[in-house]
Amino acid sequence: QVQLVESGGGLVQAGGSLRLSCAASGSMFSINTMGWYRQAPGKQRELVAVITSVGSKNYADSVKGRFTISRDNAKDTVYLQMNSLKPEDTAVYYCALRQGSSNYWGQGTQVTVSS
Repeated sequence: QVQLVESGGGLVQAGGSLRLSCAASGSMFSINTMGWYRQAPGKQRELVAVITSVGSKNYADSVKGRFTISRDNAKDTVYLQMNSLKPEDTAVYYCALRQGSSNYWGQGTQVTVSS
């Protein structure tokens, strides 16, 4: 089993920045993919950004150039630096980890961007 604990959400004005962190613990494989998804009210959960254990990254088109995903394998932690935030970025952000055939989710952290 793997546990994911997110931190760093909050309220910010449009144009501002936030940094999310997600620390993983438990039975970690050396090869895995960690990332962030988000879900706005009334919408489906969507991918924001993911990063593999060897550093390959993938971003949603809506966040390219504004968000940066990174990870520290020694700490089993993934980060999401969010710059130039927009009101449409408002959502609950979920940390995710995929290893083998298993998927794990964090409890979610609220990000609210005011206009």
